[in-house]
Amino acid sequence: MSIILPLLVTLIAFFTAFKGVENIDDRNRNTVRLIAGAIGVLSAALTLWQGISRLLVIVPAGNVGVKEQFGNVSDRPLSPGIHLLNPLAEVVEFSTRLQDIKETVTTTTQEGLTIEMDVSLQYKLRPENADDVYRDIGSDPSEIIISRFRSTVRETTASYKASAIYGEKRQEVTQRLQAKLQEQLAPLGFVVESTLLRNVTLPEKLRESIEAKLAAEQESQQAQFELEKTRQEAERQRVEARGRADAQRLLSEGLTEEVLQLKAIEATAELAQSQNTKVIIIGGGESGLPLILPETP
Repeated sequence: MSIILPLLVTLIAFFTAFKGVENIDDRNRNTVRLIAGAIGVLSAALTLWQGISRLLVIVPAGNVGVKEQFGNVSDRPLSPGIHLLNPLAEVVEFSTRLQDIKETVTTTTQEGLTIEMDVSLQYKLRPENADDVYRDIGSDPSEIIISRFRSTVRETTASYKASAIYGEKRQEVTQRLQAKLQEQLAPLGFVVESTLLRNVTLPEKLRESIEAKLAAEQESQQAQFELEKTRQEAERQRVEARGRADAQRLLSEGLTEEVLQLKAIEATAELAQSQNTKVIIIGGGESGLPLILPETP
């Protein structure tokens, strides 16, 4: 304990000042007592200051404290704020803020190719599990998390081909990696917020081959889109033409000789009532329809 050392120094200094100079001659006795007394006073002040500071412990925001006394770890982590503690107890702080680990992992794909992946893990400690983390892992759990992170990345990529990781299965790889990490880190007291696959570095020839394949697939999809668009336009035009033909057929079927004569008579009757001067000949022409002639001046 850090408070024990200055306390021992204080006791030894005061003992030396008052009892430990019996065998020293009078000329040096006062000097030794003066020095020992000064050391004792300074050490006592330091002991008092440390005792007061250890009585009141402040846990900052975004952290949690774990109390340990003589090897015994308290099951109740200290929340942010001021706490009154035994001066002999030690407090170890853990951050509960979101942590971000960035790693470049060299891994192997399903077909045995070696690739490099830039991946990130965002996680945080569950405050209620801080005592278990300190007891089982220690005050710095990042080393354990990083080693498991790398191992999980390698295990996940071994199930996919390089082209799939680089292309269409990228999101699936990320989701599967996050699920596996959550499964591994949750029992240790951590929450996995997200995993990010930032970049995949492939061998040059393989990368060029995959990019050429992706470009060809995009061109094929664009051609299919244009073809479908043309087909739909042709179908629309056929439907419109069919509609116009049906309309004309229905119109022609409805315009019989009797209907035309009836319409002509109705139009003649309306014109006969007009104030304009005209000559109407009933039954004129080969069709037998009325002829309307303007009046000659």
